[in-house]
Amino acid sequence: MGPRSRPLAPRARFITFEGGEGGGKTTQAQRLREALQKHGLNVLVTREPGGAPGAEQIRKLLVAGAKDRWDPLAEAMLHFAARCEHVAKTIRPALAEGTWVLCDRFTDSTMAYQGYAQGVGPAQIKRIAAAALGSFKPDLTLVLDLPVTLGLRREAARAGSVSEVRYSRMGLAFHRTVRSAFLEIAAGAPQRCAVVNARPSADTVQANIWTIVEERLLG
Repeated sequence: MGPRSRPLAPRARFITFEGGEGGGKTTQAQRLREALQKHGLNVLVTREPGGAPGAEQIRKLLVAGAKDRWDPLAEAMLHFAARCEHVAKTIRPALAEGTWVLCDRFTDSTMAYQGYAQGVGPAQIKRIAAAALGSFKPDLTLVLDLPVTLGLRREAARAGSVSEVRYSRMGLAFHRTVRSAFLEIAAGAPQRCAVVNARPSADTVQANIWTIVEERLLG
């Protein structure tokens, strides 16, 4: 008689946090990491643009400087150049080792910011994404949603002297388009995306996120 089989641990998952400025993506990614670690899982938190040495160099070109420093298509392609490095050097290797990956922004941000708000167009972003990533996508995307004015106030309070404020300076109309785009993306991919109300306290948002993760990925 062979050795008794053990229950299989859930396979490593890739979870992304999306939404406009000031939604608390970074905070909630860290909180979810702690919760998953308490369940015995290995977890990596990363970010975009960035997350790998080359991608962090590209980040410096994107998140600071004048609002109009890039042609929108060029800007989208810079994001995907960073993303290729990030996926190849950080995300795929971690998943292959059994580590869950939590990422602060991913392709949906490029779709919302460059595809919709900067006018590149969803079809063009989809073509670039297909060339850069193939079929690779998150297992779960959490869209942290809140009113634009509230998000920008939170972002301004958080940023302080931080220089990475290029996108937050792009105006209310821009950010309203971004918010609408994220909600449209989530509505079009309900199996992958879940919209989370980011207006309540961080503790409430964390509890709501955990319910979603438990039901969709740990159940």
